[in-house]
Amino acid sequence: MYETQFERARNTVQTFEKLYPDDPMGPAAEAASYLFEEFNRQEVLTSAFFLDNKKLLGGVENPPDPALRVGFLDAIGRARQITTSQLVLHHADTRALLALTICAGMQSDYESLIEKKPLASLHYLREAQDNAGKLLVADPGAGDAYVATGAADYIIGCMPSYKRAFLWMGGIHGDRPRGMEEVRKATLQAHYLRPFAQLLLALASLRENQPAQARDLYAQLVREFPENPLFPHELAIATARASGGKPCRANATC
Repeated sequence: MYETQFERARNTVQTFEKLYPDDPMGPAAEAASYLFEEFNRQEVLTSAFFLDNKKLLGGVENPPDPALRVGFLDAIGRARQITTSQLVLHHADTRALLALTICAGMQSDYESLIEKKPLASLHYLREAQDNAGKLLVADPGAGDAYVATGAADYIIGCMPSYKRAFLWMGGIHGDRPRGMEEVRKATLQAHYLRPFAQLLLALASLRENQPAQARDLYAQLVREFPENPLFPHELAIATARASGGKPCRANATC
């Protein structure tokens, strides 16, 4: 999946699902393959998108791919069905909580960035944060949880103050430095989402005028996933900025 070979990733995941039908991480990973393919198609995980407030806070310009949408929602539904059954039997089942945290985080991203429905996104955002908290109580070493909490803290922290005030009244808080620190924890402790955490931290580092850190993170991703065309492209951008090239975009919250 991190090599952008989405169909191959789905084939591998679907084989896993047949072998382990009661493991919610199977359909959760399948859902991720559809979401990441849509992100790749819409160029969401690029500095051109992430450093543009209109895009980051307003969503993509083009409509979603219908087939990817159907596949994403179907896989999410199956993962949720499995986690519901497991959490009824054991409310602190760490595998189920992890899958549920990932699913809610992905749904928040999809509603916000792809469907451009920020209010619907907030429901899933809060769910992701709540389940991440439960997961960390049950397993303090579950570093993947920090991706959900950190990304939410950072993105909300990038919003204008009047929007943050509205979210505060709804019990949803954001903090850019704290968000970056939590994503940094995920780059060290996460299992499934470690490369994604590295990518998020690199993008956030560019927004915060820390291009040297972004350069180092992209260099790691290039070494680990040499077939992904996005990483060397973004590495070149980060390297140029670290060397005194093009500064952070004027309309970004830097």
